[in-house]
Amino acid sequence: MSKFENKTLLITGGTGSFGNAVLNRFLETDIGEIRIFSRDEKKQDDMRHEFQAKMPEVAHKISFYIGDVRDLQSVKNAMHGVDYIFHAAALKQVPSCEFFPIEAVKTNVLGTENVLTAAIEAGVENVVCLSTDKAAYPVNAMGTSKAMMEKIVVAKARQSQKTKICCTRYGNVMCSRGSVIPLWIDQIKNGVPLTITDGTMTRFIMSLEEAVDLVLFAFENGQPGDILVQKAPACTIQTQAEAVCELFGGNKDDIKVIGIRHGEKMYETLLTNEECANAIDLGDFYRVPCDNRDLNYDKYFNKGDAERNTLTEFNSSNTELLNVEQTKEKIAALQYIKDELKNR
Repeated sequence: MSKFENKTLLITGGTGSFGNAVLNRFLETDIGEIRIFSRDEKKQDDMRHEFQAKMPEVAHKISFYIGDVRDLQSVKNAMHGVDYIFHAAALKQVPSCEFFPIEAVKTNVLGTENVLTAAIEAGVENVVCLSTDKAAYPVNAMGTSKAMMEKIVVAKARQSQKTKICCTRYGNVMCSRGSVIPLWIDQIKNGVPLTITDGTMTRFIMSLEEAVDLVLFAFENGQPGDILVQKAPACTIQTQAEAVCELFGGNKDDIKVIGIRHGEKMYETLLTNEECANAIDLGDFYRVPCDNRDLNYDKYFNKGDAERNTLTEFNSSNTELLNVEQTKEKIAALQYIKDELKNR
């Protein structure tokens, strides 16, 4: 029996790339209902028509709720009868969060507090919150707000008796909304040079399917307060741009470097050196368990010489770095790319 059989799943920020991927994965299964919670009625209407057209037999399982995670009452209005939550609502664009940091706080920090407060009050069984590699050693407003989101997840998980709350942290999702590959494809179509920030910059890369896999792994295996990380490969921005050029007939010699944008890092970190001290290797994933000590620190001490975990910082420069052919193969497997190549 599936854990999702006849269950109700709520996806905050559900009109985004992740929400669409979950619908494509789950709608034709034995799940009872999927609730899409977001503030954009146009995107909801587009999604409603899209799934009525392509999955007419099961489209009735989707319910749409207009609201904003910043508004606790609107979150509560969507929470009745919910069994599970995937919390994906967030401000994700690094430069825009740099210019409007308080907006990132309102959505990513206070919005998460609202979702978890409402979930605990409603007796929701399981909540998985989606974070980002930018929350590890954050240097920008988006990453800082997501780091605070993770702290709220851990704190709420300690307090919650019935609702299991854990978190996933992952890197760049290729071809998700606002990501760079669709921009490069448009630039090739329009006959203009591909623009990159810095060719030596490295980024973790994963597909939307892998992002959903990570959330499902956390749902199945995460303990309260855990942060789950997937062992993702990475590549340089130059490598990724050249791979897209080879797939779509762009000129690699015309790639134009425009410089690093506000708040960007040269490499991203999925697991900090400090987290590595307690991280648990689960094969394709790392688990960072919740620190369940209370504030009475004087009652905690080490007997003898405690050995530190030998694992060290896991970042996009010391993970497996893909070459152009490997990156091209990974990109070519994406459904978005298959559709684009078919429509050329």
